[in-house]
Amino acid sequence: MSERPIQDPAAAHFQLTDRVALITGGAGGIGLAIARRFAGAGARIAVADIRIDAARQAADELKGRGHRAIGLGGDVSRAKDADAVASATVAEFGRIDILVNNAGLMGRVAPLWELQDQDWDRVIGTDLSSVFFVSRAVIPHMRAQKRGCIVSVASIAGKEGTPRLIPYSVAKAGIIAFTKALGKEVITEGIRVNCVAPGVVDTPILHQLPAEATQMMLSKSPMGRFGTADEVAAVVHFLASDDASFITAQCFDVSGGRATY
Repeated sequence: MSERPIQDPAAAHFQLTDRVALITGGAGGIGLAIARRFAGAGARIAVADIRIDAARQAADELKGRGHRAIGLGGDVSRAKDADAVASATVAEFGRIDILVNNAGLMGRVAPLWELQDQDWDRVIGTDLSSVFFVSRAVIPHMRAQKRGCIVSVASIAGKEGTPRLIPYSVAKAGIIAFTKALGKEVITEGIRVNCVAPGVVDTPILHQLPAEATQMMLSKSPMGRFGTADEVAAVVHFLASDDASFITAQCFDVSGGRATY
């Protein structure tokens, strides 16, 4: 007899029993925290990541705890890979109930006049085009079942604009606009679309920045500390659950009080 899944007590209020969740960029940082939390609430998990070994390792961790999970490799900044991870999820689990668009990177820290075309293309592709491609691949399945939920990970940079991170700021602002537009398109079809805008969160992506840049960001936080991946995952979990049934086309800040609107 298989081992009974380990239930996360923190997830008890927002059950996702037998829901199928596809999480891009799910092998580390915020994505992995979301995968763990969703699994603890009863969801079946498809972890998609450009690092296929890491995706499989994350899925193995979840399976070791008694949950159903698969690891998928793919570069979701490309339409064909986005279609492939969506198709593989449906092939394994029969449907997709929840999509978390989390794949992203910060890119090179530099003023506009030092940025190259490839700096722009890489960040916009990974952070913004991926949201378009994967959502487009998943929406037909959600429309057919008259039910679904999409939660994308934006950033406070998309609201305030972060100097020397122009492509990143633009991409994250695009996610917020995408969320509001798509949310209104599918509002009558049983599909909810929301996003979260974290402030500075202590994940591996943060370590790509120079120390002076992270200290500058930290100085803007009224709480005076970095956020954690688990704190972001908690908000995503709520938005993915039926407890958020009257919420769509919204952006929720997880910024330690930094946001001003």
